[in-house]
Amino acid sequence: MIKIIMDTMSQDNNNNQTRKPNPIDVHVGGRIRLRRMMSGLSQERLGEQMGLTFQQIQKYEKGANRVGASRLFQLAQVLKVPVSYFFDDLESDHDSLKPAGFAEPNSQDFVLEFLNSREGLELNRAFVKIQDPQVRRRILELIKSLSEDLPSA
Repeated sequence: MIKIIMDTMSQDNNNNQTRKPNPIDVHVGGRIRLRRMMSGLSQERLGEQMGLTFQQIQKYEKGANRVGASRLFQLAQVLKVPVSYFFDDLESDHDSLKPAGFAEPNSQDFVLEFLNSREGLELNRAFVKIQDPQVRRRILELIKSLSEDLPSA
């Protein structure tokens, strides 16, 4: 983790003209967006609760603007999560030293990407509301059969 921070600090000093978002800021922004969407809040509504404009929330979510410590603490309170939530699943250089075992590399990435999409979040919310296990099973089978019909990328 320390190496990532040091690398990104030197990257900031060396690339002031390129102005690409810092990967850590992008990750934190993605977690803000995920939690906001899971809470059913619009950017405008979250901004109101924070005393910010929706444009500022948008910039945080894209990683274009860094979230300061006090603002991150305020976001955690409004979104009802611990501050550490925003750093969950953040890879560090130490993670690459761990043996992979049978786990798929970055197997959680596609899940987070899916849940970060509006369709994924809506599908998840609707699916969870279905009480009948047989209906859930049939929906899963339908989705699998539809995906099998699609050409491979």
